[in-house]
Amino acid sequence: MGAPSSFLCALLVFAAFACHFHVAHGRRHHSRSHGHAHGLGVNYGTLGDNLPTAARSVKLLRSAKAGAVKIYDANQGILHALAGTGIPVSVMVPNEIIPSVAASRGNARRWVAKNLYRHPRVKIIYLLVGNELLSNQAIAGSTWGKIVPAMKNLRHALRSYHLGHLKLGTPLAMGALSASYPPSAGEFREDIAESVMKPLLHFLSYTRSYFFIDVYPYFAWVGNQKDIPLDYALFQGHTINNVVDPGSGLIYTNLLDQMLDATIAAMAKLGYPGVPLAISETGWPNGGGEGANVANAATYNRHLATRMSHTPGTPARPDVKIPVFVFSLYNEDLKPGAGTERHWGMF
Repeated sequence: MGAPSSFLCALLVFAAFACHFHVAHGRRHHSRSHGHAHGLGVNYGTLGDNLPTAARSVKLLRSAKAGAVKIYDANQGILHALAGTGIPVSVMVPNEIIPSVAASRGNARRWVAKNLYRHPRVKIIYLLVGNELLSNQAIAGSTWGKIVPAMKNLRHALRSYHLGHLKLGTPLAMGALSASYPPSAGEFREDIAESVMKPLLHFLSYTRSYFFIDVYPYFAWVGNQKDIPLDYALFQGHTINNVVDPGSGLIYTNLLDQMLDATIAAMAKLGYPGVPLAISETGWPNGGGEGANVANAATYNRHLATRMSHTPGTPARPDVKIPVFVFSLYNEDLKPGAGTERHWGMF
């Protein structure tokens, strides 16, 4: 299970999930019915060489009263372990097969038949197409323009297998924005705004799905500690730390809300002010970098849960529930990159 510090973090996060757990019908912005939303979910990655089995992992999720689970593929062993549990599940189409899925409805049907249709006892609610695709310039020519065509083919395939209730989306990093401060100045990058984001937002609006965004106040704070107080990033800001957006007049008490409302502003600038948000990843590292420790990770996750439970929404969209997936279930020791990349787990 890991070191004692990891165990302490797990206990504190368990308390956070317990205070926030619910599974409910969501509300679309402007009070339009929108499908399924859920309580605080968990990202379940598998890039580790010492992780518990899928069956044990599902027991951990259930004991933590996790509102949902998101996996980074369609891992059949994990889906078998989730069968009959009632836990809402988000499944992901791997980045590398998106051009193939976009190329034909037959490819999409075969993928859905092989990976989803055989699991009638798994409560799958989201099908995510790729992961942070727009952060990878190397696949700009081969994949970026294929995201929406892949979604359209998958939607057709899902409906043909009586799985049309699943919501389709694609998780993007905050790097999809060229501006995020103040929040009202939020804007998507010029290289993707018209060619990728506008068709994507049209599809999400038409299908009444979510704009999935990975939001990490930790990275914003660690990169600009001179201007961003740690307490503000951890939901512990005092009134003196509040930020007033000069464009909108809205008052911000924490960094997460700023980042979310910047995304909302960016969508509005392209003509889609009402597409609802879902947080596909957020969290705080428990080691491997400055300010990355168990205490801060537990503080962030605990306050996140309380924040989403008691005061949902953002200053730009008050009282609108946002599905949230915390990153992550485990520390994954095989992940590449900076030291923090391997230290996000509850275990």
